[in-house]
Amino acid sequence: MIHFFGSQDTKIYAVQAKAELSEETTNKLIWLFGNQPKIEASAIDAFFIGPRATMITPWSTNAVEITQNMGIEGIIRIEEFVAGKAEFDPMLSQEYSKLDQAVYTIDIEPEDIKAIEDIQAYNEQEGLALSEEEVEYLESVAERIGRPLTDSEVFGFSQVNSEHCRHKIFNGTFVIDGKTMPSSLFKMIRKTSEENPNEIVSAYKDNVAFVKGPKATQFAPATADKPDFYTEKEFDSVLSLKAETHNFPTTVEPFNGAATGAGGEIRDRLAGGQGSLPLAGTAVYMTAYSRLKEERPWEDAMPARKWLYQTPIDILIKASNGASDFGNKFGQPLIAGSVLTFEHDEAGRKLGFDKVIMQAGGIGYGKKQQALKEKPETGDKIVILGGDNYRIGMGGAAVSSADTGAFSSGIELNAIQRSNPEMQKRAANAIRGMVESDENTIVSIHDHGAGGHLNCLSELVEETGGLIDLDKLPVGDPTLSAKEIIGNESQERMGLVIGAEEIKTLKTIADRERSPMYEVGDVTGDHRFTFKSATTGAAPMDLAMNDMFGSSPKTVMVDSKIHRIYSDVSYSLENFHEYLENVLQLEAVACKDWLTNKVDRCVGGRVAKQQCVGSLQLPLNNVGVMALDFKSSNGIATSIGHSPVSGLIDPVAGSKNSIAEALTNIVWAPLEKGLKSVSLSANWMWPCNNAGEDARLYEAVEAVSEFAIALGINVPTGKDSLSMKQKYPEGDVLAPGTVIISAAGSCDDINRVVEPVLDAEAGSIYYLNLSQDNFKLGGSSFAQIQNKVGMEAPSIKDDAAFATAFNTLQSLIRQDLVAAGHDVASGGLITTLLELCFAENKLGASVDFSAFTEQDIIKILFAENAGVVVQATDDAAFEAALTENKVEFFKVGSANTSDELLIKKDSVEIGLNIPSLRRKWFETSYLLDQKQTANGLAEDRYNNFDQQDLKFEFPKHFTGIKPTIDASKPRPKAAILREKGSNSEREMANAMYLAGFDVKDVHMTDLITGRETLEDIQFIGAVGGFSNSDVLGSAKGWAGAFLYNEKANKALKDFFARPDTLSVGICNGCQLFVELDLINPEHNEKPKMLHNDSHKHESGFTSVKIEKNDSVMLSTLEGATLGVWISHGEGKFELPLSEKEYNIVAKYGYDAYPANPNGSSYNTAMMTDKTGRHLVTMPHIERSIFQWNWANYPKGRKDEVSPWIEAFENARKWIEKQLT
Repeated sequence: MIHFFGSQDTKIYAVQAKAELSEETTNKLIWLFGNQPKIEASAIDAFFIGPRATMITPWSTNAVEITQNMGIEGIIRIEEFVAGKAEFDPMLSQEYSKLDQAVYTIDIEPEDIKAIEDIQAYNEQEGLALSEEEVEYLESVAERIGRPLTDSEVFGFSQVNSEHCRHKIFNGTFVIDGKTMPSSLFKMIRKTSEENPNEIVSAYKDNVAFVKGPKATQFAPATADKPDFYTEKEFDSVLSLKAETHNFPTTVEPFNGAATGAGGEIRDRLAGGQGSLPLAGTAVYMTAYSRLKEERPWEDAMPARKWLYQTPIDILIKASNGASDFGNKFGQPLIAGSVLTFEHDEAGRKLGFDKVIMQAGGIGYGKKQQALKEKPETGDKIVILGGDNYRIGMGGAAVSSADTGAFSSGIELNAIQRSNPEMQKRAANAIRGMVESDENTIVSIHDHGAGGHLNCLSELVEETGGLIDLDKLPVGDPTLSAKEIIGNESQERMGLVIGAEEIKTLKTIADRERSPMYEVGDVTGDHRFTFKSATTGAAPMDLAMNDMFGSSPKTVMVDSKIHRIYSDVSYSLENFHEYLENVLQLEAVACKDWLTNKVDRCVGGRVAKQQCVGSLQLPLNNVGVMALDFKSSNGIATSIGHSPVSGLIDPVAGSKNSIAEALTNIVWAPLEKGLKSVSLSANWMWPCNNAGEDARLYEAVEAVSEFAIALGINVPTGKDSLSMKQKYPEGDVLAPGTVIISAAGSCDDINRVVEPVLDAEAGSIYYLNLSQDNFKLGGSSFAQIQNKVGMEAPSIKDDAAFATAFNTLQSLIRQDLVAAGHDVASGGLITTLLELCFAENKLGASVDFSAFTEQDIIKILFAENAGVVVQATDDAAFEAALTENKVEFFKVGSANTSDELLIKKDSVEIGLNIPSLRRKWFETSYLLDQKQTANGLAEDRYNNFDQQDLKFEFPKHFTGIKPTIDASKPRPKAAILREKGSNSEREMANAMYLAGFDVKDVHMTDLITGRETLEDIQFIGAVGGFSNSDVLGSAKGWAGAFLYNEKANKALKDFFARPDTLSVGICNGCQLFVELDLINPEHNEKPKMLHNDSHKHESGFTSVKIEKNDSVMLSTLEGATLGVWISHGEGKFELPLSEKEYNIVAKYGYDAYPANPNGSSYNTAMMTDKTGRHLVTMPHIERSIFQWNWANYPKGRKDEVSPWIEAFENARKWIEKQLT
């Protein structure tokens, strides 16, 4: 039975239920749908846009769960249908001419298990990408076991042995120009770790690489299976590094493709050893030219194609929306990234990132004692955590191993993904509970991705064998065949092995976290891999492990070198200003604010350095840094490097430049052992099996190996995607062979990270040419704007000198001899110098290159030779250190307050106006922002971004010293309240703990079951995040769980009725308390929290001014203007009464967008109830507790804590008074 709610003129909610709805259920649903009425009709004749009928959306999954948490039974599916005809994405939606009782009907019967007699025909029909040799191998297996293989077995083999999963090219033999090469690609990469093991704990054999980390302090509840108090425990850490690409799914459907790329990479970092924890993410996007506006001559040389699925603009916007959305909702900050657009047509060969690159990378940590997987034993249980099975990615691994456009669109549409970050968060929380316990009893763990259960579970039991009960696998779509159940690629799931006795603890934790958990099978020890139905006896798969993993013949790549010469650049100095303005508009060089303004860069409270910097908060930082804990100054730094265009000219230079770029970015964070602390991930995207490309790949890999070995570092992880070609009817477009390098290392002083902002009062500016090469324009952005690649690309000429310069810079940073620094990369030296001036108003520089032997000023300014620009704090000491270490340097100038960059080279003088060039640099971001921001606010951002400098005023009494807690007194009791989808509990708990509270972890399941009553709690914090993924409105589902569950309702009502209690609701917690009407219950007209005026997630470091107030927590901060993080999608306070009716405690530092990120009434940022005891705030004060949390902090201060700690201290002091 399908019931309709809403209005047929705007939006309909179609509710599929098992029966008629009772009056009570109907009233609950009317409340849930924002007081939208039930339509008393069985059908609605009108046009609507809605989800594809065959795809139950994650939105529906969350909506149904909300109804369950409200005590409503029997709801199967809920979807939104928008009235009218409009543009829609056919990958995700379809048009309906009416809504009726058949709207969710799918006329597909689950297919029976098939015996495959003709494997080659099946291979072609299903697009399995099996080679001729693999087909022959499977035929021999069938002959040997005396029966035809099933469809699941053939499909399973294709997934598990796909290029995507088995890296056959990287393990293959290369024959180049008739000569067999001495090593496989993988052996060359492994050699880096053999020669330089350094700090490696685990490499090449797990979902992630682990390197040794410092001692760290775990801040977590004492136990995870019940409400418990937070404790601190020291442990030996390992640091994780991983990067994954999700190129094909992102090309087909960018939002979900990139979202699940980000999610898959997070799952990798959850699956290290016996379980590990993600900390922060990175992202890289490479596409064809965006064609944002007409006057871009470099975009006209190659005509726009008839794009197969999405335009480049669609991909840039939707993919970055998807990756951002996943991280935002999961609760992982994204702290570094990169963008490149490129096309080139020369000598009949078309190049471009038509098959896009979407790389999701990241860093994390684990416990050293859990860093290696254990071997499963017979009788151990096989468990799945997470979501249901859907028809997702059937053929994903195999299709990802083929050129896009090679298969029918039906097969390629199978690769459309389904993103549900909130479900993944629940599974992650269950794993976190095990990892953080004193004894983690997980034996082995693996992520679900390409190949689904087939790949995940087979790898878990590869050494032993396993029997999976088909009936126990969760099914979200009843039309799935056995093959689809075991092979689909539905995300948000983890597979693990755990002992039969220990499974109870995991089950209790999973139930508390609302993480679905399924005990699906047993470890057998018979070295067979079997899926079998316990009820019917049907076995879609039953193979010996060695048959499953196959002994397919080794791949042999035969190729010849082709030395391609690209036409060179030509130029004239008189056109310098035009060149510069064009370079500043390339997506690779231009401002990335359109990316950073929508992605959470503060969640978790441990972000020490993210993209944005300076009082203008522009995305210019070199390196991302995360704190390992809340107590020490230890962290982990990460950076990115790539140089595919220079690699077109010379693959060796491309590889070396990519590593050099990553290293000239990470060098600004003090690393525990200097360069030796660095490990790299190398991700290879290459159009293999095209003339000359396999030979180029071999050279490129060899160069990465040799350069890393020479530098004394290693490459313990990476991935490859070697079918980077897009096929069109009119011809193929090859993506330039690309290696993306992600660097990571242990940073032992997160307070000393150098930023790219010149200081007008500091010392001289220096240039270090780390390439030791002549200035060359090949492969540069300058060449790109002329539709050229160029003839000569710079490389690194002296590996040892590069390493010495790196370590010397590290030493100078430790001695506080570096005031500012920035790498030279996309856009060349001129871009570096401008960017060093961009992040502040009234900042300029004067430089003189007369000492350079190079006479060509264009080459000096636009060449992208690896190098750095550094500002010293003490010229003499700085120069002495460089001289002592034989590092060549050039003193080139000084900083000033002029707003001008003055460049001199012999008789040539060029004066540049920084504010106008900054606006030109911001223009591309503005044009992209227009595609994602509503109500003309992209223009407001463009007009205001350089007008809203951060300015702070600290309280006069503030000392910056951590609170001292009297250990002889009992600590008052606080609790954090969280729901499924919450992601900010740790930073809130830590702020409370630091201020002197004992802090209890309380989940909604604890309140609903009555395990927790809050009777002994004096202070509660409702935390930030995306409860129920914000489905049906932020905090609506969370509020429903309070309103319609008796025990939870009573616990909260009783708490707020007591006169001795305090509360704070932050972000999602603020939305909860406003939705529950806890702030202004005396008003007839209720305040609301609405979507930001921009209709997008807003992320930024802004400022708030604390008004005159009676707030218990904030009254002592009255008059202060403080920096604070914001990150929300529905943060607009809609206050219907006059301002005097509300206790508005804080307002944004500027009332215009983007400083006021949401358009709140009266510029409201924080409010209290009339007693001053209950505070709600959209800004994240709990993520702004330490000086290193702030993205911009008053110069010259060295504080242990920021003024925001006072809010939590005030809470403790007030409660202590109530107790005396």
